[in-house]
Amino acid sequence: MTRTRLSRTTPATARTRPHAGAGLLLAGALLTGCGAQPGEIPLSEIRAESPSPTPTVEAAIANGTAAAVVDAAAATPTAPPAHNGLIAGRAFLDQDRLTSAIFAVTADGRTRQQLTQPADLTRDDHPTWSPDGTALAFDRTGGDSPGRIWTTSSDGRNARQLGPLCEAGAPDCVNETETAPSWSPDGKLIAFTRSWGRSDPGSEQIQYSDLFVIAPDGTSAQRLTFLTNDTPYSGAVTDPSWSPDGKQLVFSYRTSATGQPANGRSLYIVNADGTGLRRLTPWELRAGERADWSPDGSRIVFTTYPAGPDNAPGGGIYTVHPDGTAVEALTPGPSDVTYGAASYSPDGTAIAFDQAPAGGASELYTMRADGSTVARLTDAAGHGESRPSWGTAQPQPQG
Repeated sequence: MTRTRLSRTTPATARTRPHAGAGLLLAGALLTGCGAQPGEIPLSEIRAESPSPTPTVEAAIANGTAAAVVDAAAATPTAPPAHNGLIAGRAFLDQDRLTSAIFAVTADGRTRQQLTQPADLTRDDHPTWSPDGTALAFDRTGGDSPGRIWTTSSDGRNARQLGPLCEAGAPDCVNETETAPSWSPDGKLIAFTRSWGRSDPGSEQIQYSDLFVIAPDGTSAQRLTFLTNDTPYSGAVTDPSWSPDGKQLVFSYRTSATGQPANGRSLYIVNADGTGLRRLTPWELRAGERADWSPDGSRIVFTTYPAGPDNAPGGGIYTVHPDGTAVEALTPGPSDVTYGAASYSPDGTAIAFDQAPAGGASELYTMRADGSTVARLTDAAGHGESRPSWGTAQPQPQG
């Protein structure tokens, strides 16, 4: 693969990078460029110009209630897919949680299939269905081996690795990992997180972390975001998710101890060509994990996390309009459990999510799109099952 290095052409004061996704072929070299400073994007750039709804997001956070805000400017619904299929998830295979595989379960919880066969001390994670349900993308990290994107057919056969983007030993590819894939609605691209560079000894924060896209055959890699390019060690970009029309992606950004703000969490939106970067959720809400768009594109479901240690209870599952208005809590608060990623059903009527009691293992659940009628799907015997992705694939005969 030919290695290409691009020089910086955009002024350092730019808040977004016009046409960042056009023509940026990546073959292993660290692409240089200019990035928006996450903490400096003003609220006016991500909110509608209409008066703020009442009660506000800040008020909801302050009083701990699940405040719903009605927004008449919600996106015009489109026809969602016709049927719901399997829910993919990650489950550990051992009590020490050193090996994990991708499983799929039916929406009634009655049928469960293991789709990937990782070696010992290998972790398969972040499953995402192709739009037609015939394939699954996930990341695989084995022992000291870096994370890589893999694809497999819906029955777990024909597994293959995409990449790596870097040539072994290339100076710009130190500690390079590729994780958290997300299939575009037309099936032509897979968005993912690429992290690379030196690791800070104190915080273990890596130098650079941004979004890239690649074709399912492993070609035509392009860089979409430049959040950490001018501010190394400032944070980690992860968990992209495509809008139903394929024009935008929502992703999670978690700042480091030296980021702005320090140790923050928020969701961002970027256009599919790399332009139009904007922050979606306020830092106070501490949104993270993979968010997911409703099939009609009118809402985005996401998870929040309290400040403090990872996996601490107290967060919740929320929805928001793509313009940042109408934040609504779907789960009760204050919470004594830890919530994980959430995923809309293909028909938009339900949401799959994972939940764990304090100090316990996570399991998969479903609820209606309004947060009612919660039902448990899995019982992984204490190993933990998480990161659901709800697709259209149907159960396959096991041979």
